[in-house]
Amino acid sequence: MIAGLNAARQVLELESWCPGRDEAYMGVMIDDLITRGTQEPYRMFTSRAEYRLLLREDNADLRLTEKGRELGLVDDERWRAFETKRAAISELQDDLKKKWVRVDSAEAAQVEAIWGKPLLKEASLMELLRRPEVDVQRLLGFMEGGESISEQVAEQAEIQAKYAGYIVRQQTDIDKTLRYDHLRLPDTLDYSNVPGLSNEVSQKLKAQRPETLGQASRMPGMTPAAVSLLLVYLKKKSA
Repeated sequence: MIAGLNAARQVLELESWCPGRDEAYMGVMIDDLITRGTQEPYRMFTSRAEYRLLLREDNADLRLTEKGRELGLVDDERWRAFETKRAAISELQDDLKKKWVRVDSAEAAQVEAIWGKPLLKEASLMELLRRPEVDVQRLLGFMEGGESISEQVAEQAEIQAKYAGYIVRQQTDIDKTLRYDHLRLPDTLDYSNVPGLSNEVSQKLKAQRPETLGQASRMPGMTPAAVSLLLVYLKKKSA
């Protein structure tokens, strides 16, 4: 599918596209095969993906529909459905943050029944949802119109709430990595001219010819020091 898409984009004189390691398992597989090669049949294990917390089945549409729209693969009907779902998730999250339960209220007794312990201080429904003992469906009963919220929207709000800390931390790691990950390596780059680069690393780079600094960094034998030398060299050449 990706090959067919890029063939069509080439005809239209558009830049080719490939999912990144943070976007899809397909991206992990392609990057592994390009940067590491293989001497035996490749098996796509989830453990190969360093960002697998974000590559979940439940959020595939949130990860890729916008990119699909940009590439011309998502029609108007599907796009409208996606925008409606995304807006509904955001609206539910806002409502959960705005709805508070006071300690001396009748709702506090309901929370105690759900949570299994008394509510000691005022809390928003979003704070309660982050607790492992609390599920979103029972909290929807505290909200006006909660019964009309779709299961998919409620599920996504719950997952994002319960794993918020981990998701934010992983996204921060991705942002740091991607800062220079897509920096292009010129086809004409002579690695033997990069100061400080060992002959072994230089030969590997010449043989593999990675397209980006990110691909080079994931090649076997590449060290953080070697990647830094490449980055410094590219910055000096572009200055």
